[in-house]
Formats: sequence, structure tokens, C-alpha cells
Amino acid sequence: MFKEVQQSVCFPDLEREILDFWKTRNIFRKSVNENSPKGNFVFYEGPPTANGKPGVHHVISRAYKDLVPRYKTMQGYKVQRKGGWDTHGLPVELGVEKKLGFTKKSDIEAFGIANFNQLCKQSVFEYIQDWNAMSDRIGYWLDLDNAYITYENSYIESCWWLMKSLWERGLLFEDYRATWHCPRNNTSLSDHEVAQGYQENVEDPSVYPKFPAHLTQLIESNIVESGERPVYILAWTTTPWTLAANVALAVRGDATYGLFEAATSDKPGTACAKSDKLGTACAKSERNPDQKDLYILACDRANDVFGENNYQTLKTFSGKELVNLQYSPILRGRVPEGENLSQGFRVILDEQVTIDDGTGVLHVATAYGDLDLGRKHNLPMLFSVDLLGKVYPDVKLLDAPVGESPYTGTFFKDADEQIARDLLEKGLLYRKTTIRHTYPFNYRDGTPLINYAKKSWYIRTTAVKDKLIENNEKIAWHPEYIRDGRFGDWLRNNVDWAVSRERYWGAPLPIWVSEDESESLCIGSLKELEDLTGRDLSGLDLHRPYIDDITFEKNGKCFKRVPYTVDVWFESGAMPYAQWHYPFENQNILQENFPADYICEAIDQTRGWFYSLHALATLLTDTGSPDRQAGVLSGIKQDCPAFKNVIVLGHIVDEKGEKMSKSKGNVVDPWTVLNVQGADALRWYLYSSSPSDSTKRFSQALVEDTLRDFFMTLWNTYSFLVLYANLDQPDLTCAIPVTERPAIDRWLVSKTNALVRDVTDKLDAYDPTTASRIIRDFVVNDLSNWYVRRNRRRFWKSTSDKLGTACAKSERDKLSAYKTLYDTLAIVAKLMAPMAPFISEHIYQNLVLSILPDEAESVHLASWPQWDATLIDDSLMRDMNTLMRIVELGRAARATAGVKTRQPLPELLVRVQSEAELAGLKNLEDLLKEELNVKSVTYLDVTADFVDYIVKPNLPLLGKRLGHLLPAFKKVLETFDNRKIVHNIREGKETVIELDGKLYHFEPEAFLIQAQSPANYVALEEYGYLAAINTQLTPELIQEGLIRDTIRLLQNARKQAKLEVSAKIDLGIKTSGVVLEALKVHLELVKNEVLAKNIDFEELENADYCEQVDIFGTPLIISLKLSKTS
Repeated sequence: MFKEVQQSVCFPDLEREILDFWKTRNIFRKSVNENSPKGNFVFYEGPPTANGKPGVHHVISRAYKDLVPRYKTMQGYKVQRKGGWDTHGLPVELGVEKKLGFTKKSDIEAFGIANFNQLCKQSVFEYIQDWNAMSDRIGYWLDLDNAYITYENSYIESCWWLMKSLWERGLLFEDYRATWHCPRNNTSLSDHEVAQGYQENVEDPSVYPKFPAHLTQLIESNIVESGERPVYILAWTTTPWTLAANVALAVRGDATYGLFEAATSDKPGTACAKSDKLGTACAKSERNPDQKDLYILACDRANDVFGENNYQTLKTFSGKELVNLQYSPILRGRVPEGENLSQGFRVILDEQVTIDDGTGVLHVATAYGDLDLGRKHNLPMLFSVDLLGKVYPDVKLLDAPVGESPYTGTFFKDADEQIARDLLEKGLLYRKTTIRHTYPFNYRDGTPLINYAKKSWYIRTTAVKDKLIENNEKIAWHPEYIRDGRFGDWLRNNVDWAVSRERYWGAPLPIWVSEDESESLCIGSLKELEDLTGRDLSGLDLHRPYIDDITFEKNGKCFKRVPYTVDVWFESGAMPYAQWHYPFENQNILQENFPADYICEAIDQTRGWFYSLHALATLLTDTGSPDRQAGVLSGIKQDCPAFKNVIVLGHIVDEKGEKMSKSKGNVVDPWTVLNVQGADALRWYLYSSSPSDSTKRFSQALVEDTLRDFFMTLWNTYSFLVLYANLDQPDLTCAIPVTERPAIDRWLVSKTNALVRDVTDKLDAYDPTTASRIIRDFVVNDLSNWYVRRNRRRFWKSTSDKLGTACAKSERDKLSAYKTLYDTLAIVAKLMAPMAPFISEHIYQNLVLSILPDEAESVHLASWPQWDATLIDDSLMRDMNTLMRIVELGRAARATAGVKTRQPLPELLVRVQSEAELAGLKNLEDLLKEELNVKSVTYLDVTADFVDYIVKPNLPLLGKRLGHLLPAFKKVLETFDNRKIVHNIREGKETVIELDGKLYHFEPEAFLIQAQSPANYVALEEYGYLAAINTQLTPELIQEGLIRDTIRLLQNARKQAKLEVSAKIDLGIKTSGVVLEALKVHLELVKNEVLAKNIDFEELENADYCEQVDIFGTPLIISLKLSKTS
């Protein structure tokens, strides 16, 4: 009937068999090509780079990516699942540089751009076999035969077309701006790249430079009376290397500033005992109290800067009175050619100055982050470091001798300490200490970034900022808070996209500039370039350096391409269009496959791929405005985001919650798990352990727990059905009306239909965590621990009642059990298919296709189960839940009393919460009696009290709340009506108690309840439900308990003898006393339970198996052999 199923199973071996089946039958291709009545469901693959081995963080993203397409395919959609490879960019270049031992861009140019890019191209697929093997092994179905590759000319050409469409609308432009720049790689980074590299708790200098003010102006302004003593404007910075680029000091016009007398600078070489925190005064600064200096800073900052009582306020004035006050610089910087410094070294007013930290005086370096401020106030520009982050030779102290600067060529971060120390020695620094704060690094290689004023090319995303925000509202984010939180915040603070890169291996920026730089052109296609050059360029590699050699004449001028590549995030954001070589091919395909219905990546992609997709789609589908042309795709889609649904994934950490790293030795190789626990257990753990966005703890042991808890429970249930069905050969194709089945079967049918409904709802809501947990709870608790355990006897070929009387249950009852369990497992296999594709396929192949060969060839080609609302019996499920709750209490009462479940008891007393529950429980009384092994059930009134109660305060909850009133509260409880409190708790009501003349309202959780049972009873109560067992045992009950224990020992002997479950035996039992007497009374029961044709009360000769055990101190010799009689 079914293929035999062993109780022990190696899931990795099973999964490899399924992989072979899928490949042999070409199941994935069939899943894409078969009829799809619901049309397309569009999935975008976020392209990985295969220049490194995949890790467990790649497994989680691919597991989540695979789930939804499988689910939607079963629902009747066509999901193409086109793969892709991200092949350009800095990560690839850095990998090649590392192999070649290069440390700077000049190394690349000396080696040759062509040679370097060739190595980059070769490296991008260095580990493609590892990626393909991992994807295949975890069951990630992806069309890699037709994958898009970002380095191909067709992909680059589509990117050019997109660029030109933005150029023609005035949205692609060059500008001189402050841009985050990586000195190691000598290239700009976009804001969304920078956002991925911020590091917290970075230690940097915290220094207070003293800028000498021009005394003549101070006297004229009546800020000082004479010029006998120098006055310093005190600023604050964490970047001493920028002080040589200082051109102004900014203050707030509406803030109050002061002239203060305080001790002079720290002695050279000394520092605070502890790090500065945004201007907090040093506790143990070594100063000469007799030496005083005059300082100008914000009044609100004086205490924090000088320390309380360590200064004297001589005069106060508004910030406006400082406007245009001139001062002397404290370091020389590099002066750009033609730069006029006449407007520099003066105080300006600006509202962006804050007095929450520092001194309330902003050090302005227009070349390093303050360019907009400089333009606003017509300030000049000085430089201190170059684009490689090296200090210029011009940077030196004002009185430094002619010659080499001690800072020349020093990396900017390394120069901080020496510059600060030298200024301190010159008395031009008030304090030098450290601070811990957040600072941006290159997220690819960890290089500290510089906010550098330079030329770059930008996409004017700020022009569609409102559209970006509006389109975000159209996206279903999972979890939802990302929409208005992390992603929404990013959009609300949108800045123009710095899209050019001063690198080599990437799509070339398609801008050609005339030799006199008066004209520029953006090229949108290879044909356009051919027309301009008059050459056949069909064989041209569009990468550098070959594209750099392409020039053309126009308007009597020679045009040459700018030496930039395109931000790789632009390339990945262009994949909806470039993967189809749109618009040069596949116009109809794009319309059918845009936007995506579903994407999925890690949470850091909110500033990466999610943003680039969103920004480009918004720009391209923009319907325009009176001052802005419509986007080039607005004729196809209007104001449309790139994706409709997105699951955002958290990061993976080890089982202790620590970040995985090779140095810690806590990195888990996914293959270790795949080869031992298997892909299904790994995937299921990733789905079910915590919501998608949470940080997931991961280890092989945690996956093993999932395997034991869920998969082995499912396997045992499945193998149980196969074992007994192969013995009985039931007709599982027959139709048994659900209404004619026993209550427990109807309950399981109801629960199964509710399961289909609930799992469907959760997967429709992109919530695989809850969906997988619902399935797990159903399989473990409802199906295995309740239904199968409760109904095992119905599946046995020879059945008997508990006292040995011939069982009158019909074969139809047994068939009903088979049919109910079979249908349930077949449905569970389909529900699990998107999440555990291997075991679900195995179960489907064996259970479904063995009986129904005309069904779909694979579970992944089968239709998603539909639930029948008419079969969901809410009242029956409620009644069974009540029964299970009472059973749980009854078992706990047995454990409290120390009475085993095999020992029958005379009576169970039950109380529930309502009359409806009471009536329902009475309908299931036989189940209740069997489950708790009691002879009778007595039902108490729902308002009846059976036990006495001791009420105590919940001290952890009430201790802080009541404080000194707690003793009075305890005293009140001693005389309070405990039953009133208990009744309030049952109904979820508060209890009002007067303390110290005031009424206090206490919720149910404020009390701890202990029940005291009457004599001969053990009762337990929870939330108004009560189960009480009568523990008085008669001789007959004791004998029943004894015979049940004996049967357990006999069944264990059968198992130790490794007999088939249906094998008939001859049994020898040698014992004495009460055990022998009990065996004789219940002989027929024993025969039926252990499938014994004959029982002798002596040890058998030539037995196949023999053992001696003790039962209640009485020896019991068990011998058995296969029976020769049928």
C-alpha cells in the first residue's frame, strides 16, 4: 500500500533523494511552465556577489526568498524566479587588491586597468559552485540558467538608458559638494552607503582650540576695556586634523555669550582622568591656578567646560555682538590656487550652531563638511588633507620654521594626536582628551571616511522626495514599523544621490565632456555612441579602460568620457529593467514583471537595495509636475514603487547572542547543519524561532532541538500510519461523511480545516513565523500527543476494551480513524511544503501518490489546500479544549498525589467556567474518563467551591507598589473573604481593599492562590477550572493498576525481542502472589493487548526471548516466542 517507513530516519539522506527526484523529473521547470490560472506573481532576486563563500546569513535570506514563491505557485500563480549576480563594485576590487598586495589606487594604475578589471571579472564567480551547491541543497529554487549578470554589456546599456532618462529631465547633474569620501579607495560614497558603515562607541580626540581674537574690535565693542591680555574664542572639535582648514567660527545670534576668566591651558602632555563627554569638564586637570586667560564662549557651556566655581564671568552679551569679529588662525592650511582669504577668519551667525554641547562656538572648515555654510556666508576654502587622507605639507604651526612639516603625509586620523599635542604646547589648546561617539567608516573595508568638498555627479532624488514618501505608503512592509520607522526616516531626510565613483570595475558613467568642459552629453545606448563616433562598437567591452578610449567630435570639439564608474547600488536598483535589457528588448516582459510582488533581504538593505529600487522606480514612474517632466516609465506605471511586499530580515548571532566572527570561533558553517540535521530543520528553525526582523540566535544545537521536537514527532506520526495501514490495507479513497464519524475524528477534521485557514491567513500576511508555529503546535499537541495517542487502539488489528470484554467497535470506526489521520497528514504535507520542501515531498509521494497516482506529480505542483468552513465546528473545538485543560489539571493532580496514570481511580470531580462548557464536556465524558483513567466523573456547579483557599500577596509585584503599606495589606488578607478574591480572579475582576483610609484596586495578578483539598481528594485549580481526583483505592482498582503495569512490561519485552507489531506470540509468565492472581482474572485482556495466542504460567522451553523483571517486589519471568498457530 505504502512504502515501508522506518522509525529511525536520516533526514539529510532523505533530502538528497528528493533533490534527485526534482532534478530527474524537472519539477522546478514544471512549476514555472505549468498553467497558472491566477497569472504572474513577480519575485525579484537581490543579486549576491559570488566572490566569497556563502554563510549562514545567506541561508536565512534564501530560505525566506524561497518560501513565498513556493506558496504562491501552489496557489496557482506563475513565479519565474529569475536569478542574478552582482558582479561590480568595491567589494570585488578590494578582493583582487588583497590578492595582489595592492594598498592604493596608484598600484592599480601601474598594474594596468585592463589587467586589473580582467582579474575582477574572473573573481566574481570564484565561489559560484559553492553558492549553487548551497542554494540547491537548501531547496532554493531559482532560475540560474537565465540569470542576469551586471557586468554584461546588455545590463550596462540598460543602466545607461536609465541615466540618460534622468539627464534629460535635469535630474542627473555634476556639482561641487561636501561628499563622504573613502581615502583608502579614493572614491565618493552615497549617503545610503555611508549609513551602512556607522560605528558606535568610536574613540576620537576631544579638543578645545583657542583662537586669538583681534583685541581692537573687542575694545570697540566694549567687550574688553583694554588690550593688555589676550582673549581667546574657545571652540570645540573632535577632528584636530581639520583645524588647519578653519576659515570661520560660528555662533548663535539668539544665544548669550560671555567673557570669562579661567585657568589657562592644560600643561603639555597631561590629559583628563576620564574621557570627555561632549564638553564635560575634567575632574583632575593639571592647571596653574595663578595663570588666568580670557575666553569667549556660550554662557550655558561655561560650567561644563571650566567646571563649577573654576571661572569668573566678566561680561555677557548676545551672539549678534560677535558678528565679524576677526581672529587669528592657529595652523596654516593649503590655499587653493586663486583663493581669496579676505572673507575668512571671522565670526559668523548661524542657526545650526548648537549650545547643547561643546562651547557654543562652531569651528567651520568649509572643505570638510561645512561647504553649505561657507557658500551661505561667502567664506573661502582651505585644505588640510588630500583625497588619500594624507596631510598636506602646507599644514604647520604659524611660527613653524621653513621646511618640511612634521605632519606631511600622515594619515588624517593618525595626525590628530600630534597636532593636538603641538597646539597644547603652544598654549593654543585649552584641553585635550577623548570622546566616544558615532563615526562613519567604509562599510566594505572599515576605512574611516572624510566629509570632503569635491566634484561628483548626483541624481536629484530630492526633487521627488514627496513621491518617495507617498510611494512608501503603498508598500506592505513586514514588519510594518519599518515603513514609517527606519525606511520612512531615511526618506524624510533624503539627500541627492552621489552616484559617481572614482573607481575601475563597474558600469562606466555615460557622460562625455568636451575638451574645454563647456559641453557635456549623456549617452543612452550603444547605438547612440556608434552614431556619434561613426564606428561599429558591437564588439566593445563597455568597461574601463576600453570605454575611456572612445572619443568623438561634436560642434568642432573633442568629447571624452569622464573617468567615473556608477554606484553599484544604482546597478542593483536598476535590475527590474536591466535584467530584461529594457527598453532594447522584452518591452512586454517588463510590463508583466513590474513592480515586484515580493522581495526579501536583511534589514541593512533599507539603506541599500531597498532604497535604490525605491528611488529609481519613483523617479522613472514619476508623473511629473509643472516644473518637472514625467518619468520615462510613467506611460506604463504611474507613481509606482518597485515592490509591493517586502520581508525584512534581522541578523544572525550565535546561541549566546554574540556576533559571529572567525576570531571568536563561533561561526557556524551551514554545511555542518545541512549534513547532520538537514535543510528542512534548518529552514524551519529560521522561520519559527523568532519573527523575521529579530536578531536570531543560531547554533547546530538549536536546529537539533527543532529536529527532535517537531520533525521527529511528525515522522513518528507518519510512520505510525504507514505501519498500521500496511497491515490493515484500508480503503482510504472511500468517502466517510464527517457527520458520521466519532466526535474525536470530527474534532480533528475541524482542527485541520481551521489549521488550513489560519496558516493561509498568516502566509498571505507574509508571516511565516506564526504560520510555522501554528503547524508545529498542531502536529505536536493536537495530532500526535492527543489524537494519535488517544486513538492508537482503534488502529490495532485486534482490539479490546480495558477490561478484556470483546470490543464491539466496527471496522467502520477503524476506517474512520484511518481516513481522518490520512487526510490530515496529506494536508499537513501540503501546508508544510513552502517551508519544509523535502519532508513534505516525501510524505506526499508516499501517502498521496501511492493511492491517487493521477494527482500532481509533486507536492510543489499540487494545489494549496482549501478549508471548508462548514467543517469547522467551533463548539466542538471549544469543548475539546476544555477537556484538554481538565486533563492537564487532572494529570497534575495525579502527579501531586503521586498516583501513576496506569492506576485507575474511583472518581474525578470537575468544575468549568460556564454552563456551555459543562454541557460540552459531558458529551466527551468517555474521553475524559479514559484519558484520566477514572471510573466516574462528577460535575460541580460552575459557581461551586470545592476547596478552601489561602490567598497571599504577590510580593514581586506588590513590594515596590505598596512599600510601607505592605504589612497592613498582609494583615487585611488574614481576615478578608478569600472566596471573594478567588471569584474576582475567575471573572478577571479587580479586588478593592481599603488600606490606611484609602481604597486600592488590585488586579488578579496581585494575588497568589493556594488550594487546600478535602480529605481523600487532591484538587488543582486554574483560571476557574478545577479537577479533583478521589485517591481512595479499592482492592479491585489496585488489581487493575497492577495488571496495567504488567501489560506495559510485557509490551516492552515484545519490543526488546524486535517483533513485528502484528506478530502473534506464545507467552510464558512465571510469577506468584497478587500478580499471578491479577493475571488470571484479566487473562483475556492481557492476550489481546500483547497479541498472545497462548499464555502459560511457566517459563517456555525454546523461547525466542526471555527476561526477568520485578513488579511491586514480585519476580516476573517473561518468555516468549512466535506462535505457530494463526
